[in-house]
Amino acid sequence: MDNRLSFKVEDNEAGERIDKYLAQRVEDLTRSAISSLISSGKVTVNGTAVSKNYKVKNLDMVEITVPEPVEYEAKAENIPLDIVYEDESLLVVNKPKGMVVHPAAGNYEGTLVNALLYHCRDSLSGINGVMRPGIVHRIDKNTSGLLIVAKTDFAHKVLAEQIKEHSFSREYEAVVCGKFKTIEGSVDAPIGRHHTDRKKMCVTEKNSRNAVTHYRVLEEFRNYSHIACKLETGRTHQIRVHMAYLGHPVAGDDVYGKPLSDFEGQCLHAKKIGFVHPVTEKYMEFDSPLPDYFKKFLDKLHKIGY
Repeated sequence: MDNRLSFKVEDNEAGERIDKYLAQRVEDLTRSAISSLISSGKVTVNGTAVSKNYKVKNLDMVEITVPEPVEYEAKAENIPLDIVYEDESLLVVNKPKGMVVHPAAGNYEGTLVNALLYHCRDSLSGINGVMRPGIVHRIDKNTSGLLIVAKTDFAHKVLAEQIKEHSFSREYEAVVCGKFKTIEGSVDAPIGRHHTDRKKMCVTEKNSRNAVTHYRVLEEFRNYSHIACKLETGRTHQIRVHMAYLGHPVAGDDVYGKPLSDFEGQCLHAKKIGFVHPVTEKYMEFDSPLPDYFKKFLDKLHKIGY
């Protein structure tokens, strides 16, 4: 079934090209994909189809009809994996920075799922469909670190329930901008989709879900802090949004802060995970050492002191 989305243009948005306007609001659609929908008459302004050169005006009612996505079957690719643990029910993988977790528009190859399909063959949970087999939870493309993958549907259900009940432990380390007033604290602030930029999340009371992050300062520098974060919930971009909300965006975060010339993406690492094994019912915990990019940035902070 096609999905129809509507937007009302505000005064400060007037003058933007329609393709750029929509690209900032429609998740998972590139600007070129939006241009194709405009050309095929799937975009209207005040009920009339427009060209991609149209510039939106204040109070315009913009509608876009997004066709039902065609399920793409991810292909197995022989990509090396850093496997921390594996048995018949699950595996724990240390994902490198820059690798996308599952295929999506613009990233159908080179993802963690492509690598898992090659390594596990037919031994992956099918609960999340052919695009996300075995994926119980995910981390951002430019976040490195540990995540768990389910091989069986039973394991997937048990692990997903642990995440839902907040008994699944996840700890991160990050370098963030600025110094904190207290050495540790918590952020209890709901997170939802940004009201104008649909590709971003934000702290908001509207159409949001509760989100709690506990943080602890490990080391301070002149303009940065090295912190540990423990998630009580697992919302999209949670640490990045909560730290930006506090005025301490993650170093290098080009969405919620500003990029760094030293490396691409943010300085954020999923360091520890802990869970009860679905079959043995024993608690298991894994710790991933800080990756080279993270250690090099810390070394630079120690040397330069900024």
